[in-house]
Amino acid sequence: MKRFLLIPFFLFFLVTGAFAQDVDISRPQTTAPVAGDAIQQGNWLVGATIGSLGYNFKSETFQLAIEPRAGFFISDNAAIGAQAQLGLQFYDGGENFSYGLTPFARYYFPEGAAPTHRWFGEAVAGFAGSSLKDSDGDRIFGSVLGLRAGYAHFVASHVALEGTLNYTRTSADISIGTATSGLSLGLGFQIYLPGRANR
Repeated sequence: MKRFLLIPFFLFFLVTGAFAQDVDISRPQTTAPVAGDAIQQGNWLVGATIGSLGYNFKSETFQLAIEPRAGFFISDNAAIGAQAQLGLQFYDGGENFSYGLTPFARYYFPEGAAPTHRWFGEAVAGFAGSSLKDSDGDRIFGSVLGLRAGYAHFVASHVALEGTLNYTRTSADISIGTATSGLSLGLGFQIYLPGRANR
């Protein structure tokens, strides 16, 4: 009787072991050859960039800046859209909330392209404000202009991790990302949604 009970268990392990031979779980997926499909005309771009996240132990300051975005590919390699710029800073004695809206235009360069990655350039122009007040008691508000150079690495179908080098210029003393006016680095992700014609 015990032998008959062992036969189903033996068969179960034999069958699952045979199927397990076809799956390699020792190496996670780190790249996907889908860059050309993702940046086609009619597709959508949705994602976010983290411009700054950190805590300064000396000044006891916590800072977080995030830029959610959405865009549309008007042609192959070229997208337009808008991003919100949200920042929060806690420091000894107060807090500062910064905000902004910046339309953007992005172009993915065909030079140096590969199935798994693309280089791109981006221009942004918009406005930004802050919860701080200036010497006249007015809230700080001004324009934002910027240029970005970036690298998109596709880790899965229609998902890319991105790194950017940013130059930002503001007309007021507003912290956008990691710099008021100057250079900063950004790290983020983008999801490339196929348009109706590309499904």
